[in-house]
Amino acid sequence: MDRRQKKKQRGFSLMELMIALTIIGILGVIGLNVFRGQTDEARKMAAYDILRQVEQGLAEYYMKTGSYPEIGSWDAMIGANSPLVTRNLIRANLPTSDPWGNPYEGRATRTTFEIKCAGRPELGPYLGPITITPDGRTGAPGTMEEGPSTSTPVPDAPQ
Repeated sequence: MDRRQKKKQRGFSLMELMIALTIIGILGVIGLNVFRGQTDEARKMAAYDILRQVEQGLAEYYMKTGSYPEIGSWDAMIGANSPLVTRNLIRANLPTSDPWGNPYEGRATRTTFEIKCAGRPELGPYLGPITITPDGRTGAPGTMEEGPSTSTPVPDAPQ
């Protein structure tokens, strides 16, 4: 018998190691993409929760007074002197920016209100803007329409 035939193989060949590392890398990329998607979905839910708190405060204010408070901005809506905060309809110190760092928007007149979160529409329509009005919600989780409003005309792109 040849001496080389008697020698037992110890360890892995370079090819086997390269295949194993490639498989581990592919699984890691897939796992990271799934994790990123879940993180953005959690951020959307957190942003929606903040908007719902303010919506509920506005609805309760309307039920007590028969009109919405006159408020021109999100900061005024959640500020310490806001009628929603002073009447304990929303908690104090709500954030001024959504989980992606974009500012929340809000305004209210005696007859209506609109509160918004820009979201991350560049990552897909399911993370697009959330808008809440007394008439309904656009882009909110669990609604029929989870993206840009189809009823709003889109202007033509500049040429």
